[in-house]
Amino acid sequence: MEEKNLQLERTVFFCDAVVAIAITLLAFNLKIDHVTNGHLGFADIFRQWKTVLAFFLSFINIANFWKAHHTFYAHIKKMDERLLWYNVWWLMFIVLLPFSTSLVSAYFFDPPAMFIYSLNMLLISLFQNYIWDYASAKPDFIKQDTIKKETVFHIRLFCNLEMINAILAIVISFFKPGIAFAILFTKLPMLILARLFYNPKKHVNRLAKITAEKETKIL
Repeated sequence: MEEKNLQLERTVFFCDAVVAIAITLLAFNLKIDHVTNGHLGFADIFRQWKTVLAFFLSFINIANFWKAHHTFYAHIKKMDERLLWYNVWWLMFIVLLPFSTSLVSAYFFDPPAMFIYSLNMLLISLFQNYIWDYASAKPDFIKQDTIKKETVFHIRLFCNLEMINAILAIVISFFKPGIAFAILFTKLPMLILARLFYNPKKHVNRLAKITAEKETKIL
């Protein structure tokens, strides 16, 4: 096995392990802090709704980030020092997510808690974007025989939407933390914008036209 492939596999395995630990740590916030008269009642459970919602939000988000990372490395075949460090920074903010989740659980409607969480999401999506942009810009890093231009565009679109979604949540967190939470949970506004303003086929055709023009000039 070549050293580059070994480095790639070790990085992917390490990332999977750290993500698994981070997603497991989320469950430690799920606990009943107080029971009435020493007996557990349904009201005591329902009282923890903020903790449960924060758990589901972070579980789904970490799962989506891991799925995107998994998709990246289904197409990436090489690793270098810069790409390695992008993965390390991505992992650092993944690991911080249980902490920011605990803030939301305890202070659901407080702007600082939702701001920290939204900022955490932005930093994860930022380095996720760096990973794909850096790798996809290098032809020798991508499995060219198994990936289409449409796929490269769709992955980049997903990364950009995650960043935009987090930025929107950051801005709104100062005024309406509950709405910021809903934006992070559903991603509905950005999905609607993507459907309205992004046309993958048009984008790919434009790239193909530019590439053809460049090849013509070279010839």
